[in-house]
Amino acid sequence: MPNPKPSRDIAGLLEIMRRLRGPDGCPWDREQNFATIAPYTVEEAYEVAACIEDGDLKSLPDELGDLLLQVVFHARMAEEQGLFDFGDVVEAVTAKMIRRHPHVFGGGQTPSDAQAQKNAWEALKAEERKTKAHSSILDDVPLALPALLRAEKLQKRASMVGFDWDDAGKVVEKIAEEAREVVDAGLDPDKRSEEIGDLLFVVANLARHLKVDPEAALRASNAKFTRRFKFIESELEARGIAPGKAGLELMESLWQDAKKKGL
Repeated sequence: MPNPKPSRDIAGLLEIMRRLRGPDGCPWDREQNFATIAPYTVEEAYEVAACIEDGDLKSLPDELGDLLLQVVFHARMAEEQGLFDFGDVVEAVTAKMIRRHPHVFGGGQTPSDAQAQKNAWEALKAEERKTKAHSSILDDVPLALPALLRAEKLQKRASMVGFDWDDAGKVVEKIAEEAREVVDAGLDPDKRSEEIGDLLFVVANLARHLKVDPEAALRASNAKFTRRFKFIESELEARGIAPGKAGLELMESLWQDAKKKGL
């Protein structure tokens, strides 16, 4: 069988995966299953997000390709088990897009703006959930989501039935209350963990009320911390001082310098 060549045709990628999973394919690829591949799927999605966040659009096709490969991998494993194939995946998502955009494909009323469309989208999703075996509106919020993102989605679902604060000020008050409870937890590690979790949950709620994506905001803060700490390391190296020997006062001073430089 001739070796495949790079192609713009999805059939070429499907054939590559078929051969990788075949008897004469790659030992690593052959032994994988849905559970072992799922973490890579999540990781590749984050790499796409990181590429966009960094403004590295030249690398975006490569990262999107890695993510597409994950879909192809899952579809191939499913096909081997007689569950579904890649064509079923494509059909499912095209059907969903058509169903959720009646104003484009079904002659429905065109939403007045993006927010109205988002509201209509959520209403359609709610109708779809009624046809599935869910006893709670929270049941299909994926457990595998990052905890901060899942917190936001859980709160958004609850707000749809009125379980929500009516203004951000009350959320801020709740944050102060939860922070006090962290202090009151004392030295009990289980209690401290519980209270820290409650505090983070309410912070995610504040972000939602202020229309801030908490996951994106935290990623940005992580990146900012990284830039500033690397500046500290660079300045200490230039002075011949090891970070562990610098002391907090000097490092805090350098941190302030990094802020002044806009890092």
